Amino acid sequence: MEASLRAVLVTGASAGIGEEFARQLAVAGHHLVLVARRLDRLETLASELKGRHNIQVECIASDLAKANAAEQLVAELEARKVQVTGLINNAGFGDRGSVQGLPLQRQLDMIQVNVASLVDLTWRLLPGLKSVPNSFIINVASTAAFQAGPNMAVYYASKAFVLSFSEALHEEVKADGVAVSALCPGATDSEFASEANMTDTVLFKAGTMSAEAVVRKALDARRRAIVIPGLKNLLMIWMGKFSPRLVTRRLAGWLQK
Repeated sequence: MEASLRAVLVTGASAGIGEEFARQLAVAGHHLVLVARRLDRLETLASELKGRHNIQVECIASDLAKANAAEQLVAELEARKVQVTGLINNAGFGDRGSVQGLPLQRQLDMIQVNVASLVDLTWRLLPGLKSVPNSFIINVASTAAFQAGPNMAVYYASKAFVLSFSEALHEEVKADGVAVSALCPGATDSEFASEANMTDTVLFKAGTMSAEAVVRKALDARRRAIVIPGLKNLLMIWMGKFSPRLVTRRLAGWLQK
């Protein structure tokens, strides 16, 4: 395929961390492919970025909760002759509640978006990324990846998968010139808290980090296997390494209250 556009693809780009990735990549001069369910928000963002920066921006509506969404997304990229030079797997969501208390389909959709579609899209785009100098993949995990999380069991487990998957892939493809990192932010000022029903939790009441700061750290350190933005988050994770898992999971459960 003769590419007509070489661009970084950002999933979940309509708000929060994904939107901030788009903004900072645009400042750096990267052409973009923005992906989310809400096409109107993507197009508004694209119009703004193209007006401020000398870049091209493609928008694709995709619901990554659908099993064939990644396949269809890659087919659309091929139809538009886009060569992906970087992949930001940012799309994902959480929800607060017990395993029995949350709807089953909600939790299965979470696994599909946070895990299955991330792997699917990565697998499909990896051959092309290997052919591009200085290509990269940033998979958005969470500080939740480092312990079990009562009252958000599936979300925490999904982010543990993302962290483990990203670390392994980092080692597998670094010789091919592809940098893979797992971004592990803590509480961040974005739509995530309201979507996950967490705005009133101890975790978010204790303070949040700006999406701007999280993304800046992610891009600056994207050749590291694990990126943990914020000193508070880093200290919490290191303290957790020396604490019994009984303690860390009970603390995580308390933070969801």
